[in-house]
Amino acid sequence: MYFAVISIFPEMFATIREFGITGRAVTQEQVTIECINPRDYTTDNYRRIDERPYGGGPGMVMMAEPLSKAIEDARLRASQHGCRVDSEHCPVIYMSPQGQTLSESSVVNMTDYDGMILLCGRYEGIDERLLSQYVDMEVSLGDYVLTGGELPAMVLMDSVIRRLPDIMGDDKSAEQDSFVDGLLDCPHYTKPHEFAGMAVPEVLLSGHHANIAKWRFSQQVSRTQTRRPDLWQAFTPTVEQAKWLKALAKADKK
Repeated sequence: MYFAVISIFPEMFATIREFGITGRAVTQEQVTIECINPRDYTTDNYRRIDERPYGGGPGMVMMAEPLSKAIEDARLRASQHGCRVDSEHCPVIYMSPQGQTLSESSVVNMTDYDGMILLCGRYEGIDERLLSQYVDMEVSLGDYVLTGGELPAMVLMDSVIRRLPDIMGDDKSAEQDSFVDGLLDCPHYTKPHEFAGMAVPEVLLSGHHANIAKWRFSQQVSRTQTRRPDLWQAFTPTVEQAKWLKALAKADKK
């Protein structure tokens, strides 16, 4: 998959390009991440990409012209990497607190893209005319504001890259994460057998895979009901999970 990131701080993306699972994906050429600095598309000596807002007010607004040129270059690069450059296959995504909140289901949908062009804003925001003309989608991490779109862009890329085939080493690792089936993840344990007076639950040492699966599901249910009742209300169990829920309900009555 191809990612083009438009940012005035391209150096920030060394983290995701050089370290961890995402860094390995880049090294093995499973993923390409290119950074494009809109300052490179300015025409003045100061390489200015922001101006005072019309109508007054605090802060600065990123100008449309250098950003539009950066996006056009990103589209050209995406096509050279084999992407179908349109809103359905390689959308321009603006990282914005006004966008749709990123979720696991939206991440899974994004894995079908050929690529993405991620636009990172700064200051008070971006000229609205640029957004209406070039941006296909706005994505938010939640109801809070950061100093720029770089960290959200890295979060989005990390979440998408780890869901791509053959990235995690074992694809089941991603399938068992929180939110994938609508529930929070179960607790996990490793060596030593006992720590701070607490032992590993015996069922995990039994080797009985069916019982382990049921126990993990019961822990998911308990955690989700307690910590995220909103997720629990929206949860739709599979046929097998529905049977386990009935068994859990009977056990609770005893």
